[in-house]
Amino acid sequence: MTAEATGVRLECDGPVATVTLCRPDVLNAQTPAMWRAMSDFSRDLPGDVRVVVVRGEGRAFSAGLDLSVAGASGPGSFAELSTLPEQECADRIAELQGGFTWLHRPDVISVAAVQGHAIGAGFQLALACDLRVLAEDAKLSMAEVTLGLVPDLAGTKRLVDLVGYARALEICATGRRMDAAEADRIGLATLVVPNAELDGAVRDLTAGLLANNRNAVVEIKALLAGAGTRSAAEQQRAEREAQTRRLRDLAGRGD
Repeated sequence: MTAEATGVRLECDGPVATVTLCRPDVLNAQTPAMWRAMSDFSRDLPGDVRVVVVRGEGRAFSAGLDLSVAGASGPGSFAELSTLPEQECADRIAELQGGFTWLHRPDVISVAAVQGHAIGAGFQLALACDLRVLAEDAKLSMAEVTLGLVPDLAGTKRLVDLVGYARALEICATGRRMDAAEADRIGLATLVVPNAELDGAVRDLTAGLLANNRNAVVEIKALLAGAGTRSAAEQQRAEREAQTRRLRDLAGRGD
């Protein structure tokens, strides 16, 4: 399907892929069709892509769930999901989560370029990325609770990992909005820049990520991503094993 039909497009330029939410007239409000399209992007990604940049057209990253779609009565609506058997409903949500979780892929680094609102599903999309560059006007909120819902697009673990349980609970249970300065202070932002500098900052970060050996970067991402669930001894072993692979590869003795 076309970007006009799904509201999201994928563009690839050598080692950099850009995912753009392209519904600026509704502040890039998201729909199940967008999530399915984003899930497909993982299969469409060329093998030489190393960095995926996620951005929104216009003045907002994403204002969250498109309630005009979710609140209707057709496929993907709350009404339809509520009629399904519990397991079928959960399986349907699992499919939609795929539009976010592919950004966790071990072979790429994902970067969210966030301006304006990143609300609900928009916040979770930013959380799905490894790194977040925020413009100074960014406003973030996990607003699902205001609809009587829970965050279900793979954002809760990422949030706890970044800010801790107590802060994550407060953010999710109140649904309040935070500005870029607070997001930076509590560890949600990789970088905060003036609005006019957002594109340049993302380009500079991308260039830095591409400047070094791809296989070393992949190994580093795996080491850091798994560090939270390993003991100190397990992490040290993982470091030893990763370094052994790097040394053999650099010497031309890799598999």
